[in-house]
Amino acid sequence: MGKTLLATAAFCCASTQLAYSQNAPANPSQGQLAAPYGAGPATNNNNNAWGVANTPTGSKAAGPLSTIYAPDIDKVPSPGTIVIRLNGRVEVAVAATFTSVDRGTNANGTPNGFKLNPVGIGSYVRLYPGFDGLAANGLRYGASVELRENFGAGASTTTTTVGGITTTTSTAFSPSANTSAQTVFVRRAFTYLASDKVGLVRLGQTDGVLGLFDNCIFTSQCWDAGESVLHTGGLGALAPSAVIIPFAWLNQSGAEYGNNKIVYLSPQFYGFDFGVQYAPNMGNAFQNAGLNVGCTQASASCISLTSGNDPTRWYNQVGVGLRWQQTFGAVDVKAYGFYETAGKENLTTAAYTLPSPTGSAATLRYDNLNFYKAGLAVTAYNLTAAIDYIGGAVNGALAMRPAGGAPMNAWLAGLTYANGPITLGAQFGMIDSQGAAQLTNTSQRHEYEVAFGGNYKVAPGLQLVGAYTYAYRHQGRFNFAQNAVGTTHDVQAQQFVFGTVLTW
Repeated sequence: MGKTLLATAAFCCASTQLAYSQNAPANPSQGQLAAPYGAGPATNNNNNAWGVANTPTGSKAAGPLSTIYAPDIDKVPSPGTIVIRLNGRVEVAVAATFTSVDRGTNANGTPNGFKLNPVGIGSYVRLYPGFDGLAANGLRYGASVELRENFGAGASTTTTTVGGITTTTSTAFSPSANTSAQTVFVRRAFTYLASDKVGLVRLGQTDGVLGLFDNCIFTSQCWDAGESVLHTGGLGALAPSAVIIPFAWLNQSGAEYGNNKIVYLSPQFYGFDFGVQYAPNMGNAFQNAGLNVGCTQASASCISLTSGNDPTRWYNQVGVGLRWQQTFGAVDVKAYGFYETAGKENLTTAAYTLPSPTGSAATLRYDNLNFYKAGLAVTAYNLTAAIDYIGGAVNGALAMRPAGGAPMNAWLAGLTYANGPITLGAQFGMIDSQGAAQLTNTSQRHEYEVAFGGNYKVAPGLQLVGAYTYAYRHQGRFNFAQNAVGTTHDVQAQQFVFGTVLTW
């Protein structure tokens, strides 16, 4: 029986080794370890019930694209031991970005005097501390954390309105002040319990069934060394927000894994495995008592509201999925289906209103989350063709659809080729959704994007990435440059990016 899902990306106590002129050996007591390269960052450690490093189908036909980490090089614990990890990732990207909002405009379309430099250099760091354990009775257990870098504004801005004329002034921060504004935040934090006969249970701020079913195969995100140019990377990180298309397909996205949940994944039976998840709200229950939250009683600041002043809030999220994986000679086939639903907060502090281009989205009725997803991937001779689809009562990246709004239909197709140190890929995605809630029964949103490129593995832990991305957004009577209902203002963008990605 083929063993499924990703493997533990774990090796003990990795850190940067100092190079001494006398070539002295590393001192483990100082947190230094000289060892062969492991597999890289452990965003999702031990995603199976066995802790064994293999491709999701356990077959060579699946090719190197079936898992981000190569087989049989990750340390997994032996009975009665634990493996402690400190994996990391540093990426630096140089980009040339050209968009239709490089020159700023006022609401009436006149120039506002601001212009962007198309060339940018971005860098970020991510750390993945955690551990994996194996009890003598066969119980697997562990925890994992993902820490990310956050960024502040590049200037201090002040907006004033005199005589109906709005003026914005800004003062640029120094390079030192820009670095001081950067912070580190927690992106994932979960624990897990697993058994090869029972399955895997994950608890906390963690990926749901979608993120664990697809480690980048169905959504074709494997070719760019994890930069994810259509999802947070590339345009999503280095371009003005007006041109960024939300990642509607959800797999491996913050909208999908950012809230606290319980997830169960079954063992595999004849190529099939299934998963189920439940989340009580859109965040973390500790937020009710968080610093400066103000949730002294049921009020607008509470994360667990079921009634109040925000009809766009969903709660009691439930998702179920079924996946099938099988190998036929030199051909590896994967497919999955998924369904998710959630309730919605009742608006009890104001009266509901009807959609209107001059109205507010905060008093409209919204439908319960109710959507379905499916994906198919076929790999043969190092080439993977994949397609992923999402549709139903959802609006963009896991947002509720306004009542009477258009259903979302979004598909993402990709080709990926991997051979030795070279990986090449191309993606094309199209999204039709309701978009702006106020424009229900007036217009719908249409977006599409394309990306292609690849990466080259220069040495263990070092990859060079190159990519091109194009994006286009349209909705009648919506001004993307102002992020507001008004005159129609479409936006488009293209970007050339080259990056270095180092992982340990």
